[in-house]
Amino acid sequence: MCEIFCFNSDKPKEVNECLKCFYNHSEEHPHGWGLANMHDDKFEISKEPVKASCSENLKGILSSPVVGKNIFAHIRLATIGEVISPNCHPFTKIDDNNRSWVLIHNGTIFDYPQLDEYMEIEKGDTDSERILLYIIDNVNDYESQIGRKSTPLERFRLLKHLIEDLASNNKLNLMIFDGEVMYIHSNMKDSLYYLMNEEGILIATTPVNDNENWKPVEINKLFCLQDGKILHESEEHHNEYIQTEEQLAYINEYIASLGERNGSYN
Repeated sequence: MCEIFCFNSDKPKEVNECLKCFYNHSEEHPHGWGLANMHDDKFEISKEPVKASCSENLKGILSSPVVGKNIFAHIRLATIGEVISPNCHPFTKIDDNNRSWVLIHNGTIFDYPQLDEYMEIEKGDTDSERILLYIIDNVNDYESQIGRKSTPLERFRLLKHLIEDLASNNKLNLMIFDGEVMYIHSNMKDSLYYLMNEEGILIATTPVNDNENWKPVEINKLFCLQDGKILHESEEHHNEYIQTEEQLAYINEYIASLGERNGSYN
């Protein structure tokens, strides 16, 4: 599986040390890296289908301060899709009301036929990109029905319904930014942790500093974050993901096949 990271705050902060710790995990997640810094006026997104520890591009980015209020990072262990740039996270798309969305995913969609229609239009061939396209289509449909832009609370309620349904029989650790607010979801125990203090909220697959106050993210809930605070929190759903032996065998077989086709990722 992949690893994911985000920072959310009400003021810009440098996060280089956390990012360096995060990207050091790339030895076990060698199939690509991504970084998104979402400012009010522009999004800075970089990604490559190479191991993060081997990327001169990433080394150059981290040699200068990475400062922002809304930051995503991702390292990929492929379970669906080839090791190519279009399959690297983050994924982005603009909705019909000109909001720029960004998504990163840690997990696998084993069973959700509604995503199949997006296989013909996505840029890559990952289930993660299809999730974003599916969500935006539903947001566009909802806003067309109400005849105006939705509020953050309305989008939260819509995403809560969509993500709860998507989570059934699938691993769905998601971080999404819609240009205004951030959404966080996990449905697997001990697979996402958070640290909250006066400087903002850090969330990552594993803690990225030595602070002793990291806590597990509550599973089966959708959280909406803005300015370093929890804006909305859903009720708990019942679609916890527990990996089966059959699913684990599938994942391991797929990873092994990538190694055979592409050689090592050193």
